[in-house]
Amino acid sequence: MRALVTKSTGSWYLLRTEAGEYIEARLAGKIRLEGRKSTNPVVVGDWVKYKMESEDGNAVIQTIEKRKNYIIRRSLNLSKQTHILAANIDQAVLVATLVMPRTSTGFIDRFVVTCEAYNIPVTILFNKKDLLNDELMEIQQTMMDIYTNIDYNCISVSALSNEDIDVVKTILKDKTTLVAGHSGVGKSTLINALQPQYNLKTGIISAAHSKGKHTTTFTELLELDFGGFVIDSPGIKELGLVEMKREEVGHYFPEIREHMNDCKFNNCIHENEPQCAIKAAVESGAINEERYINYLKMMNGDEMDWNEWD
Repeated sequence: MRALVTKSTGSWYLLRTEAGEYIEARLAGKIRLEGRKSTNPVVVGDWVKYKMESEDGNAVIQTIEKRKNYIIRRSLNLSKQTHILAANIDQAVLVATLVMPRTSTGFIDRFVVTCEAYNIPVTILFNKKDLLNDELMEIQQTMMDIYTNIDYNCISVSALSNEDIDVVKTILKDKTTLVAGHSGVGKSTLINALQPQYNLKTGIISAAHSKGKHTTTFTELLELDFGGFVIDSPGIKELGLVEMKREEVGHYFPEIREHMNDCKFNNCIHENEPQCAIKAAVESGAINEERYINYLKMMNGDEMDWNEWD
């Protein structure tokens, strides 16, 4: 029998059967023991085959179907392993905020590059517009322009006051969407505005540091009554690039990809090489300088200031 994984607690899984019923399941030992590099062999969004256990009415997951895609980060506990956030995603929505807390372009760029690498379309949703005065609205618009100019969809909403929530519904309708972002940016508030019946717990922002506390403990797939699913994930503090070689990073920046064939050298990594079309485009303003700086940091594996982002 076939089912969709809608929640994972690490040892138990909640499955949605093809008949729309929900059952609890555990993982067969043979899957657990396979030599997998990720810390979680079964993830939310996976389609699995299962069988029922006669003793307690629970199920056992026997096989995992091939994923069409997934999105991944480094494991927080084991640096050599990875942690898959979700699988079989139609799109991702990155919730960002200018204040309370501030989301940097460095974090946004790491997220969108990761999505580019796995062919997952991204919408950048700037939340908490109700907290912005005219000056901050201009700053936010400047940040949004960085991404709309390279064809990323950007929207500005207030989940707390329900402002422009209908726009979000249009984006989410009939798709499976990963909703991600730092703790405190309003992911749970957004989902509550879309589907009040879930009544997800929301957090309080620390006044001292303008940071949020984790309110979502486990990744969970939630059904939308207007069609589709959202995958609510815990706040992402660290999103290191994995499964990506240094020379590949530029291929996942659309504006770098557009100009890279004009470089003198085929193996140009757009750092110190002569007659580099990317550096020339940065100097002319055709490529945003902040994005270029973030590209260099990613390519060189520089440690980011996670405290600034979390």
